Amino acid sequence: MVHELYAYLRVDDSARAIDFYRQAFGATEIFRLTEPSGRIGHAELDFNGTTLMISDAFPEFGMTGPQPGNGSPVSLHLHVDDADRLVQQALDAGAMLEMAPQDQFYGERTGVVIDPFGHRWMIGHEIEKLTPQEMQRRYTDMMQSS
Repeated sequence: MVHELYAYLRVDDSARAIDFYRQAFGATEIFRLTEPSGRIGHAELDFNGTTLMISDAFPEFGMTGPQPGNGSPVSLHLHVDDADRLVQQALDAGAMLEMAPQDQFYGERTGVVIDPFGHRWMIGHEIEKLTPQEMQRRYTDMMQSS
């Protein structure tokens, strides 16, 4: 039985990533486990009640992170009070803008940034409550008109 699901990121410099996530998203560090060499084997960050796990890359064990500029097959979605403000905060901290915040068919205002470590963050806030049926109707309309 699953009790929780955590995102676990690997990056080339997790100490720098932890600092970035503090500045960009207001995360707070819960704890970290550091090797004598300084490499972080595991750290946990609190995103207002949600835990994100992070570590340095360990290529010798096949554990690598995305390479900035090469895209990522995974997106992290932050649901926030003000997407425009948090996107700008992330940009000010060093993220790259992929998509400026805009109203979406699914009832959310969403923007997308790429962090300096290659991870893709969708940042959005609700602008209207929709049923899955209404979202599907709008999605179908959008796809048929493109």
